[in-house]
Amino acid sequence: MSTRANELALETALATVPKRFKTKIIENYIGLKSAFAEGQFDACGVRAGKFCETMLRFLQDHLTGTSILFTQKISNLAAECAKLEQVPAATHPESLRVMIPRALSFLYTLRNKRGFAHVGGDVNANEIDAVACLRIADWCLCEVIRIFHTLSLEEAQALLDSIAARQLPQIWNVVGRRRVLDSSLGYKEQTLLLLYSETDSGIPNAGLPIEDLFDWIEHPRLPDYKKDILRPLHKQRLIEYDQDTEVAIISPLGKDEVETKLLATL
Repeated sequence: MSTRANELALETALATVPKRFKTKIIENYIGLKSAFAEGQFDACGVRAGKFCETMLRFLQDHLTGTSILFTQKISNLAAECAKLEQVPAATHPESLRVMIPRALSFLYTLRNKRGFAHVGGDVNANEIDAVACLRIADWCLCEVIRIFHTLSLEEAQALLDSIAARQLPQIWNVVGRRRVLDSSLGYKEQTLLLLYSETDSGIPNAGLPIEDLFDWIEHPRLPDYKKDILRPLHKQRLIEYDQDTEVAIISPLGKDEVETKLLATL
């Protein structure tokens, strides 16, 4: 799905959200997804912060009829989120009054306290912090979509899961399989590219079953595939080949191999 297609899908799902909030929510959310997919974990924190600030203003407007202007700094986001819990329970769903504001407050605290975009922070921003940012933003946006578009939580999550921030036109998803469209690539390169595509899931160290990889690249013999492709890749530390679970996971070296050599030439 292209970036523009992602935006259109979210615009449709958020059709009843006022445009001045909707445009910024979508921009900040897709920016967060893109930063995570590209391994820019510091940028994840910055974009998560902007997502929180925009989402807070939208909730303020919807729940109280007024909001902090975009030209005005939010001096204490946690306090502003807490105020929304005082909105009468009979007038709006608890999710909008309590649950999303509390999630935003935590996300903003994580953004401020874990070294994102701050020199000399206590802890450097890393992948697990970025995953937390991504998943909290996922949940908040799912709730908004569910409430304002009358979708189920599962349908809302499926929409967000369909938004792949890293675009890999070389990978074709078809009838439950993935195919590498460049037929000139060898089995090693196809394996790395397929494993690299799995890192879009937002799950750290996401891997793929060996039988799936074998099927998708159409290697003629499974024992030879393991011996000639997987074990050498494992020895080079480009992947982790777990022979007990029969799962392969791309390593940081493998990701670098894909980004600097494969994707640069495709």
